[in-house]
Amino acid sequence: MPENPLTEETLTVAALSESELLAMIFPRLALGGPHGAATLLGPGDDAALVASPDGRTLISIDTQVQDQDFRLQWANGYQTTGFDVGWKAAAQNLSDINAMGGKATSLVVSLTLPPGTPVNWVVDLADGLTAAIRELGATDCSVAGGDLGRGREISVSVAVLGTLAGGSAVLRSGARAGDILALAGTVGRAAAGLALLESDTPVRSLAAAQRALVETQCRPRPPLSAGPLARAAGATAMMDISDGLVRDGRRLAAASSVVLDLDPLELKRHTEGLSPASDILARDPMEWVLGGGEDHGLLATFPAGIQLPAGFTAIGSVQAPGNDINPGVTIAGRVAGATGWDHFAD
Repeated sequence: MPENPLTEETLTVAALSESELLAMIFPRLALGGPHGAATLLGPGDDAALVASPDGRTLISIDTQVQDQDFRLQWANGYQTTGFDVGWKAAAQNLSDINAMGGKATSLVVSLTLPPGTPVNWVVDLADGLTAAIRELGATDCSVAGGDLGRGREISVSVAVLGTLAGGSAVLRSGARAGDILALAGTVGRAAAGLALLESDTPVRSLAAAQRALVETQCRPRPPLSAGPLARAAGATAMMDISDGLVRDGRRLAAASSVVLDLDPLELKRHTEGLSPASDILARDPMEWVLGGGEDHGLLATFPAGIQLPAGFTAIGSVQAPGNDINPGVTIAGRVAGATGWDHFAD
């Protein structure tokens, strides 16, 4: 009898039925049990059933599309794994709930896959989802269900549900003149990692510190404990930094009709640790700090005089707009230039 050519390494999704592929994925989505506490009915029916104890639900959604949000093969030779994409899909959605001061309870995942997608890549994606949920500390969250479809490129859409546990959401619109501007998590590291991925520096030659920057781009670590702590401490406004400190700061400033004035000395501290990339790429690390997204840190404002919650450091102040300065972002009083990620820019 001829040997079966469809080995574990070469098997693609085209060789399986939808049910067979789901049967391989579902067991990998169980996190210490069939589902999290908020998921009353998980994968297997037409819809999941999720508890909403205080009658309200936070919800957000993000999509990653091949060659737009990630590449399977990068210029420096790095190959994006399914684990990378699964981790990042979970992390960026968990961060959105964190930015409202809430905790994530459930994810639903929609996968669009070309027929030639290796089955192992999809299985790794499921493992990345669950690893991120577990390792980032979203202990009450689980994957409640999703959908599979066929398309020309890989697309991963994740919707996340969350709870405020009876509290009030922290919005972008509550910042007031006189507030402290603070940051939790990192900025610039994911952008430095992206620059390394897009460079001609072979991945095999990267030092440990450079690989750590690449990992921040591929597997970001949002500070999920910081959002609820900020809400409890009285944060007046907050948002996830996904498109860059200045670009996202402008969004918060516009929503609150204020000016966010960044302290250049505090910004300088955030360039520390970026030299492994900036030195070999001859780039100014401040560009990554101001314009780099995808670390998924939190930008928040707090009333003056309070002790900032654990994980937050002051990076500036909130001021009222003046006759010559509209709501926006300034650095030591000077208007910050255009920078950051825009999905529809050239």
